[in-house]
Amino acid sequence: MSSAQLYGTQKRCLVTGGAGFLGSHLCEKLLEMGHDVICFDNFFTGTKDNIAHLLGKPNFELIRGDVTDPIRLEVDWIFNMACPASPVHYQYNPIKTMKTSWLGALHTLGLAKRCRARILQASTSEVYGDPTPEFHPQPEHYRGNVNCLGVRSCYDEGKRAAETLFFDYHRQNNVDIKVVRIFNTYGPRMHPHDGRVVSNFIIQALKNEDITIYGDGSQTRSFCYVDDLIRGILLMMEDNTTTGPVNLGNPGEFTIRQLAQLVIQLTGSSSRLVFLPLPRDDPLQRKPDITLAKSVLHWEPTIELREGLLRTIEYFRGIDVRRFRRPTDHTAHRNTEQEEQAQKSQQQHRGQLPSPPPASPLTPGATLPASNT
Repeated sequence: MSSAQLYGTQKRCLVTGGAGFLGSHLCEKLLEMGHDVICFDNFFTGTKDNIAHLLGKPNFELIRGDVTDPIRLEVDWIFNMACPASPVHYQYNPIKTMKTSWLGALHTLGLAKRCRARILQASTSEVYGDPTPEFHPQPEHYRGNVNCLGVRSCYDEGKRAAETLFFDYHRQNNVDIKVVRIFNTYGPRMHPHDGRVVSNFIIQALKNEDITIYGDGSQTRSFCYVDDLIRGILLMMEDNTTTGPVNLGNPGEFTIRQLAQLVIQLTGSSSRLVFLPLPRDDPLQRKPDITLAKSVLHWEPTIELREGLLRTIEYFRGIDVRRFRRPTDHTAHRNTEQEEQAQKSQQQHRGQLPSPPPASPLTPGATLPASNT
């Protein structure tokens, strides 16, 4: 018998997106703690394989559904984890991504209001956009530098809108909310085709294929192992002192090139590094300031990148990648600025757009004719 069952603290928990990478680990841990768990997922990016080992447990229930539709259940805790979080998935249908963030927040908050349940929103470091140098690492009070019209905006702005809705429900309806901003997280059960840098590098390295780096590899990221993150989420849910938002991530900072070289070393791969243009709106720096998490939740990551990568590599060695559905067409790894220029050139060639006037030496940005001397 678990401590939750023994001391009468067992909760009825709803985990939206529960068959996904993070959601499945959260369901697993909640079950270990003795709680009743309802896993709610539409299986767009989540897979049944992620939760197959949980299906026979008496306190686990699986519901196939979509958070863009109203949810009618009786629960005590709600973890709103639902939303594709990888560019290759969320850019496939950006309107649906926005609806998942906003309507998902609306419907889970409505459920929390009716049930008087505590609800946690899995927000993201993407709300900070491409941080300006004076806000590095990023604290919770930083309001961000986000392009609201770009190809990544469906996710970034969807999550920002969801946070707004959470705090409005808290102020107006006294809903018991928790908001965490999740930074780059990796580990077993990542989708092999999610296009994220860790899974991409590991898959390419295990196949001895060229490792694809977008940009020159100097952009930085911080990588948090999934077990550390789930521990932080649960501490936040159990805390009675703050609504958040609270950053959850590993403050250790690495360049993308360093990550690629470490993956090659740990896999024993013969892969080479190949550099491609950096996609538009891809942040150049990302690192969490976890001062608040340390002081309020007494939380900080404990698993080093090397150790976490070894566990993740072991997972990817053991799966059949062919069982996973590849993403459909997307713009996630394209240099959209170059594409837009190419489209304009084609339209001008076809006469659909007027040709720009010839540049004059007095025009700002014009270049003077080259000298023969």
